[in-house]
Amino acid sequence: MSTDHDEIRQWAEDRGAHPACVRGTGSKNDAGLLRLDFPGYSGGESLEEITWEEFFEKFDDQGLALLYQESTASGEKSNFNKLVSRATAELADQGGEGRNAKKRKSR
Repeated sequence: MSTDHDEIRQWAEDRGAHPACVRGTGSKNDAGLLRLDFPGYSGGESLEEITWEEFFEKFDDQGLALLYQESTASGEKSNFNKLVSRATAELADQGGEGRNAKKRKSR
């Protein structure tokens, strides 16, 4: 999980991904819902490419972190990623009280 712009950009570019937003979710001064768009997995008409500057401005304004996977269980490069709130990321790092925490503790 990361909030580091350089690390996130490097991870995405190593996989051929570029920053994008979901069409119709933003406004003139707002990129809207952020995504990383990967070759072969394009959202087609639903995604619009944006600059890294626009992506990270919204990323920081919304207090986001990127949860990502370097490689699959079989050792192949993974594209798995999810934008999450930094508060959620901090809870996860601390073994926080997520919605399944009670279930885990009671077992």
